[in-house]
Amino acid sequence: MPKAIETIGNLVDTTISRGIEKYYEAPFLDGEPEEKVWYRVLLPAGLTGDGSEYYIYIKKGTTDKLCIFFSGGGVAWNEYTAARPTTGGAMAAGLPNYYWDNLRPITQLMNINIGITENDKTKNPFDDWNFIIITYATGDFHVGDNEFLYRDEEEIERTLNFHGLKNFYAAMDKGGEYFKNPGKLLIAGESAGAFAVPALSRYILRDYYSDCSDVTLLSDSGLLLYKDWKNTAKKVWKAPAELYNTLHSYNICADWYESLYAEFGNRLKYLYAGSPRDYLLSAYYNDVLTHTYKSTTSIQEQYFLRFKQMLKRLKKINPHFGFFIYKWMSLQMPFGGTEHTSVRHRSFYMHTSCGLSMAEWLEDAVNGNVYDANMDYLK
Repeated sequence: MPKAIETIGNLVDTTISRGIEKYYEAPFLDGEPEEKVWYRVLLPAGLTGDGSEYYIYIKKGTTDKLCIFFSGGGVAWNEYTAARPTTGGAMAAGLPNYYWDNLRPITQLMNINIGITENDKTKNPFDDWNFIIITYATGDFHVGDNEFLYRDEEEIERTLNFHGLKNFYAAMDKGGEYFKNPGKLLIAGESAGAFAVPALSRYILRDYYSDCSDVTLLSDSGLLLYKDWKNTAKKVWKAPAELYNTLHSYNICADWYESLYAEFGNRLKYLYAGSPRDYLLSAYYNDVLTHTYKSTTSIQEQYFLRFKQMLKRLKKINPHFGFFIYKWMSLQMPFGGTEHTSVRHRSFYMHTSCGLSMAEWLEDAVNGNVYDANMDYLK
C-alpha cells in the first residue's frame, strides 16, 4: 500500500480509537459480571484472521431472555479478496477492502452500546436482555476452519485464519457458563453475521439450548449472490460438510434457511430485514459480477431486483417469514443507495413510513406477533 494512503489510514484508525476509548471501552471480565455492564471476555482458544487475540462481549441482563448476536465485518471468498482486508487507508482511499481481519478498536463501536445493544434506553425493548456478542474478524461468515495461504498485494505469502467456527464454539462454551436456561432466545446477526444465523442456529439449538421452546431468528442484510459458494465453503473456508452440502444456488443465506427450516420447521420464528438498494452489498455484488468494488445507481437497481427475488424465496420456504424493509438513504454514497444494516444503528429506533420502528417490530415478533413491515418500499 502506498505510504501516503497508509499514513491517512493510521490517522483514521487513531481518531476512531480515541473516540471509542472515551465512549465505548468495555472492561475485560474478571469474576462475576454485574448487571447491565458490557464486558469483553478473552477466549484463548479463539483467533482472528491475522492471528491476533479474540474476545467476545457479554452483558448480564435482568431477565431470563438471551440474545446471541453474530457480528458483521465482511467476507473473503478467494485469494484476491483475502489479500485485501479492511484498513483505515483502504477505506480512506476508496480501495477494495473486503473484511476485518482483527478486532481493532472500531469493532467496539460496531459491537456494543448502539441499536439493539444500547444500554439505558427506554426506547430499546432489549435493554434488559442477556447478550452474547460473537465478534467477527475471520472473513468466513463465522463457519470456517482453515488456515488459508494467499499472497498479499506486495506478493508476500501470508495466512488468513478462517477460524470462525472454532471462535463460535469457544464463544458458546464460555457464554453458556453465564446464561444456562433462557426462557426466550433471539439469535440475530447483521451483514456477515446475518448469514451465520441460518448456518449456525442449528448447532446452538442442538448443542446448547435444546430445551428452549421460544426461539426467534433475525438476519439483517444477508444477500450476496455468487455462483461458487459451495466450493468456497468446502475448500476455502473448510466449513462443516453439513453446511456446504446444503448449498445448491447462488443464494447462500436462503440455502441455509431452507435446510434449517427442513429440520426445525415452525418451532422457530423466522425474520429477515434489509435495505432494497443497500450501498455496501450492491458494491460486493458488483465485484462478483464485474470485479469492480463500487456501488452505482445501475448496480443498485440490479440488487433491488435480486432483493425482491430473495424475499419471494424466503416466503416460499416458510410463508410465515416476517420482513422488515427499511430504506434510509446512505450519507456515504453521493450517487444514491440505501443504508447497510439497521439493527445495531440508531435507525433501529427510527420510525418508518408506516409509523413503526425496527425495535417495535422485533419486540412484537419475539413476543409471538410476526408480520411484514414496509413492503410498499418494494414498489
